[in-house]
Order: sequence, then structure tokens, then C-alpha cells
Amino acid sequence: MARGKWVCSYKKTTLLVCFFNIAVALYALHSLYSSLYIYSGNVSRNVALYSPDQIRKMEQSIQIRGEFKPVELIKWVKALEGEFSSETVAVELPRHLKQNIIDEILQRLRSLNFSRTDIAKEREVVESWRKEKLEEVKSALVKGTSNSTIPHEEAGMLVRVLESNWAVLCEEIGLWIPAQVSNEEHDDKPEGAEEFEDEILPGRPVSPECHAELHTDYDGAAVRWGLTFHKDSAADCCQACLDHAKHAKEGEKKCNIWVYCPSEFGCHSPDIYQHKHQECWLKYAEKPRLNFKDKYPESYRNSHPSAPVIVPWVSGVISS
Repeated sequence: MARGKWVCSYKKTTLLVCFFNIAVALYALHSLYSSLYIYSGNVSRNVALYSPDQIRKMEQSIQIRGEFKPVELIKWVKALEGEFSSETVAVELPRHLKQNIIDEILQRLRSLNFSRTDIAKEREVVESWRKEKLEEVKSALVKGTSNSTIPHEEAGMLVRVLESNWAVLCEEIGLWIPAQVSNEEHDDKPEGAEEFEDEILPGRPVSPECHAELHTDYDGAAVRWGLTFHKDSAADCCQACLDHAKHAKEGEKKCNIWVYCPSEFGCHSPDIYQHKHQECWLKYAEKPRLNFKDKYPESYRNSHPSAPVIVPWVSGVISS
């Protein structure tokens, strides 16, 4: 009898626990549903409702702003953006193509046999070459064939450079033809002073085999660029030329000209570079030829306003 009572109480307890769990679940569902209803009610209340009159006024405002839109200004801005974007995308010509351009321009200039100071003629010749080359390359692109040495795939690049990036290309290949400028010379030297005072080159003495010449600039093909090759003295620069000629391999150009900048303020040159103190240029020339000696000519200084009166370079030709 006692056992039956225990079983009965166990069943009642189980039923009570189940009812309790069901009640908790129903309460949780009721709370969740209530929160969702409240949230949806808040969202619906936050939606703005406009009257037909307000909608009409907003449409009129949009129309007025559209009529007063600076259309021309926007066109100009877009055009400028297009120009700037085309300028920033620079065309880089292959090295061999640049060398071909340099050779053709030099050949055209040498064939004229004019004075080196005839700047207007130089400019005219170079511009004439540019126009002829541009017509040739354009014709090759249209026909699909080329009678020149430029491959068809490089013709498009060359057209773009000759038309819009010509100034950049001239700078890259070192072609610079100055404008005609009037320059007056101011002689501040006292009366009776000698043309050239005795000068002492800084550093150790220069060897006689260097044949050093003050205020002299020799021409020649560079076998070592002075922009990145500096020496403490003219004697060291000459020694570098002697060492280069001694250790040059068969078939290489041997240095037989050295050009040094002894001035602390740098040295003038007609190219695009800024030549610094202690630059040492090693050059080669079968027949050494002077660029400038003692003074820059007046005609040269007229076309190069920044040129000093006295040639600042020191040069020498060594025996091969």
C-alpha cells in the first residue's frame, strides 16, 4: 500500500514540473511577441508622411537646383581632369628608340654645317625633324606597315610623345635649345687688373702628364659620368682617367680626356643638369676638341643668361 502511494506522488510531481515548464515557455513567447510588436509600432510611427503640397514643393526645389546647375563649369572641370590624367600617364619610350631619335637629330644637325651659336636655325631644324617623323609614323599606323626602322607596335607610343610629350622627351634625351635672350655684361674688375690672375688648384699638385689647362672644357664621349663620380682634386680626377685607360678592356673606349669642376659654387654647362663641385668627367675623343676656352663668347652668353664670363672647368688631354 505504501508503494502505491509513492508511485502516485512521483507521477504528480512529474506532471507539476511539466506544467511549470510549459508555463515558462508560454511566458517567454509572450514577451518576445510583445517586444516585436512594440518595435514595429515604433518604426511605423517614425515614417514621415508628406502631404501632396509638400511633395509638389520638393519637386519644384529639385527642378530649380537642376536649372541653376553650372553645366559649363562642370564641362571645363572634366576637360581639365582629362588633360591632367593624360599628362600624369607618361609614355616611357624604350631605350633603343630614344637612342635612334638622338642619332637622327644629331645627324640632321651635323649635316647643316652651321655655326654652333645659330640657335634659331637649330630650333628650326629640330622642329622640322619632329614634324616629318610625326607624319611618317602616322602614315605607318594608317597603312598598317612601316617603311622606317620603328616597329609598328612602337609607332603609337612615338606619335603620342611627338604630339603631346615632346618637351618631356627633349628633357630625357638631353636636347635643350635655349631662347634668344639679351644679356648685358657688367665688368666689375678694377682698371689695370690682369685678365687672369695666377690660380692655385686645391689639392695635391697635378702631374705633368695630365696636361692640365685652367678655364678649359673639352668635348668628348663620356666613359664615366661626373654627375655621380666626384674626386677630391683635379690630380685625382686625372689619375682616374689614367687608371681607366690602363685597365680598359679590349674594344672599350679608353679615357684620354678628363674634365674637373674645382669651383665650390659648381660649374656651368649648357645641358639640363646642375654640375656640382668636384665633379670628374672621364671622356674619350679620337681627336680632342675644345668646347670652351678661357671665356664664354658673348654670343653664347646672350643665349645662356646664367653663363659666367670665365670658364670654370679644368681639363686635360692625356697621351693614349
